[in-house]
Amino acid sequence: MVGNSSWEMVTADGTRFQCSTHAAVAELCALLWALSVCYEESIFVPEVIKLHNPPKRSGFSRLIFKPTYRLTLASVFLIRSSSYLFILPILSFGYMASPQWILLLSLLFMVSGTMGAPPRRPVAVPFGRNYMPTWAFDHIKYFNEGSEIQLHLDKYTGTGFQSKGSYLFGHFSMQMKLVPGDSAGTVTAFYLSSQNSEHDEIDFEFLGNRTGQPYILQTNVFTGGKGDREQRIYLWFDPTKGYHDYSVLWNLDQIAFFVDSTPIRVFKNCKDLGVRFPFNQPMKIYSSLWNADDWATRGGLEKTDWSKAPFIASYMGFHIDGCEASVEAKFCATQGKRWWDQREFRDLDSYQWRRLRWVRDKFTIYNYCTDRVRYPTMPPECRRDRDV
Repeated sequence: MVGNSSWEMVTADGTRFQCSTHAAVAELCALLWALSVCYEESIFVPEVIKLHNPPKRSGFSRLIFKPTYRLTLASVFLIRSSSYLFILPILSFGYMASPQWILLLSLLFMVSGTMGAPPRRPVAVPFGRNYMPTWAFDHIKYFNEGSEIQLHLDKYTGTGFQSKGSYLFGHFSMQMKLVPGDSAGTVTAFYLSSQNSEHDEIDFEFLGNRTGQPYILQTNVFTGGKGDREQRIYLWFDPTKGYHDYSVLWNLDQIAFFVDSTPIRVFKNCKDLGVRFPFNQPMKIYSSLWNADDWATRGGLEKTDWSKAPFIASYMGFHIDGCEASVEAKFCATQGKRWWDQREFRDLDSYQWRRLRWVRDKFTIYNYCTDRVRYPTMPPECRRDRDV
């Protein structure tokens, strides 16, 4: 090994490390290498690393530093909490390791790093701050100086509202209490949508049911006018008994759906896989209560019982924290500077992934990713979204 040679490591996101082959520097660089891979990918994946001009006797799983001690990186175990990453390399030494290295390794066995973070807590504001009615104005009722509203549906009409602004990325949250009792045939929707033929859309749709039967929450993502990405779950609580928070976190890396603080779905940016992702069409936020008894409940078998009208859905919160843009804008002027753009919001943390797995295991009733009638070949985004 040439003592003054050097080699470069490139992580999956393009981060570069210049590493001297001198032992002290190379050992630390090896640990940085492991940290970088684990931090970015959550697992140790050597194949995403490219070594440029590596030492002749080094490889992906073995790094040779000095004849006096040899380090073999056998594997890396990850133990993650909601805020910390613990990396425990299993090491074997062909020769006597230096006390300095053992001390360094001991100090660095536990390395903390933020892998992900929950969205910031929504800030409640009056309805009129961010929203305005769009149709059937007389079917919207206001309470507590506009801090709470109700949408009313009867046999003549439903109603709805929309945001005053259009947004490219951000955090959008609504506290909702759904139609109680016999709500079969009704749909309460909270969604983001752009305004053209090849539109992008991010949907929460709450499908009513007969008294005593659970609500179904359907989510969907449209990109470039293409949807058909439905997922349906039961909720683990009665959404008619009190207010619950339903929110979307949307940035360049992912779209995450939350119920209260629990993620129920993630849609990752898979542009590299040929899947379009919403990134250049500003969207408004909408909500509505309407009759859809041709499909909403048991595929249209259960019809709306108008003797139970009016059907009432209640709202509070009206939180919007987004990059406001004109409808024609193609990028956010503050891109990269807002909290949702930061590294910790590119992915869920380990606790959030566990909660999402819990939702999928316990409450999922339909997932387009596993529907082989509609999709004989699994859509490419499903694996990255960890839907299977």
